[in-house]
Parts: sequence; structure tokens; C-alpha cells
Amino acid sequence: MIKKQRLKSRPVCKVTFEIPAGEVEADEVELMGDFTDWDPVPFKQLKSGKWKVQQDVEQGGRYEFRYRIKRDGEVIYDNDPDADGFVPNEFGTENGVLECK
Repeated sequence: MIKKQRLKSRPVCKVTFEIPAGEVEADEVELMGDFTDWDPVPFKQLKSGKWKVQQDVEQGGRYEFRYRIKRDGEVIYDNDPDADGFVPNEFGTENGVLECK
């Protein structure tokens, strides 16, 4: 789930990325995107089991992102089904698209 909140005080969109409890079995989940220079930003797992992270993103942009999921030493990359769209990437898969207008 992706929630966007446009701030009136700054040209920023506060974006909350959530993965519902039970949707993914993981030891660690990270957000990666061009708005973070593809540096991983860790999700926090809440007591409910839900994974959540917030990221400030400049308004007026179109950004690519993915989730990196680590479990038992394995790493997989996944997209959020609630992304605004999907585009091919250089690895032969797709990145999610986030639009913050």
C-alpha cells in the first residue's frame, strides 16, 4: 500500500510504503529508488507484523523504485502492486513508478 501526503509548507510529498502483515516472509525489507539514489532505506516491522517506511519525495516528479527483501540469506526484488505504473529496467524485470504531482 502506498499513501501520499502533499505538504503545503514545502514542495515535498511524504510517502508511506506499507506491506501488510503476512504478505511477505522476510528478515529484512528495504526500499530502493532513484529518489534515494538507489541506496536502501530499511522498513520497520511493527508489532502487528506490518512492514512500514516513510520517505520524503520532491513534488512534481516521477520516480522508479523497488523493494529488496531478505530472507534466510536470499535476496529478492519485488514491486508494490499499488505503484502508479511499471517500467522495464536494465535487469530484464520491472521497476515500480511513483508519481508525486
